[in-house]
Amino acid sequence: MASFATIAERHSRQVTKVALSVAELTEVRDERRVLMAKRPITFEEFVQMFGEDDDVELVDGLVVAHMAASDSHETLEIWLLSLLHIYVEVKGLGIVRGSRTAVRVTAYRGRLPDILFVRKERADIVREEGVYGAPDLVVEILSPSDRPADILSREADYRSIGVSEMWFVDQQKKQVRVLRKRGEDYEEQILTEGVLASEAVEGFWLQVEWLFQKPLPSTWQVLQQLLAQD
Repeated sequence: MASFATIAERHSRQVTKVALSVAELTEVRDERRVLMAKRPITFEEFVQMFGEDDDVELVDGLVVAHMAASDSHETLEIWLLSLLHIYVEVKGLGIVRGSRTAVRVTAYRGRLPDILFVRKERADIVREEGVYGAPDLVVEILSPSDRPADILSREADYRSIGVSEMWFVDQQKKQVRVLRKRGEDYEEQILTEGVLASEAVEGFWLQVEWLFQKPLPSTWQVLQQLLAQD
C-alpha cells in the first residue's frame, strides 16, 4: 500500500524555485490600522498590553490590527484546530494553539498564526506570554480580504525564524501552498487535490478536498480515520 507521502506527491504540483526579476514585481498600495507609541513597541510590551480578545500583531514596533475574518475562515479554523488539537492530545505529540498565541519573531515583531504546533520535545518554547522560538507547524487560512503584501510579510517572518512546515490554505483558489524547510531553504508544493500529509505532526493527514467542502466533513469521522491508522 502506498504511503501517504507517496500519495501526496502523486497528487501535487511541485513548484521550481527561480530567481525573481524587477519586471515581476507589482506595486500594491493598501491601508493598515495601526497603533504606535513614541518609540517602537517591544514584543514583551506587546504581550503585556494585549490579550486573547485583541486581534492584533506586532510589526516593526507597531501594533497592526487584523481585518475581520470571514465566516468561512472562522468555520475552517475551528474545524482544523479541533482536529489537530484532539489528534495531538491523543497521540501525546506536543502542543497546539490557536490564533490568540503570539509568536516572537524579533524584539519588535510578533505574529499570530491561525494555528500552530510545537513538538513535545520543544514544549519549553511555549510560555504563558507567547511562543519564544519557531513552531514546528504554522497554518494560515487566507481570505479574499487578506492583503498580498501582508501574506508575504507573514511568510517572510516565519521563514526568518525557521518554522519547519507552513500551510497557507487559500479558500478562494481552493488550494494549499505547503512549505517545508530543507536545510537553509524551503521546498514548496501547491496542492489542489489528494492527500496533504504533515511531516511536522507524525501521522497527521487530510484530504485537500475536505478543506473546501461545504459543509465541512464530520470532525468525529475524520478523527476516526486518523486514529485508526495504528
